[in-house]
Amino acid sequence: MVELDDERLDAVFHALADSTRRTMLQLLAQGECSVGELGAPFRMSFAGASKHVKALERAGLVSRTVQGRAHVCRLEPAALASANAWLRYYEGFWNNHLDALEKELRRKASRGK
Repeated sequence: MVELDDERLDAVFHALADSTRRTMLQLLAQGECSVGELGAPFRMSFAGASKHVKALERAGLVSRTVQGRAHVCRLEPAALASANAWLRYYEGFWNNHLDALEKELRRKASRGK
């Protein structure tokens, strides 16, 4: 199995479990955004948006820099790659098991003819 830092992976899946944060990541995939810009579609305060950004930062999904008064966020895709690697392991597991099931069902069907 793929070995990953469990705490980081937990943080990534926790961050991805919230639809607001997933939408923020989609916005960041288009380019850098301020915290205010990330919160705007949800009509939330800077403090509310900042809490979501902090969860994304803890997961390593986002980095934030301060430029004057603006807090600018950037997508950090490496953490998503780690989560994808974990998911791909189970994709292979299920594909192998479903392929074996299909083979067995075809074998039984050919005997029943």
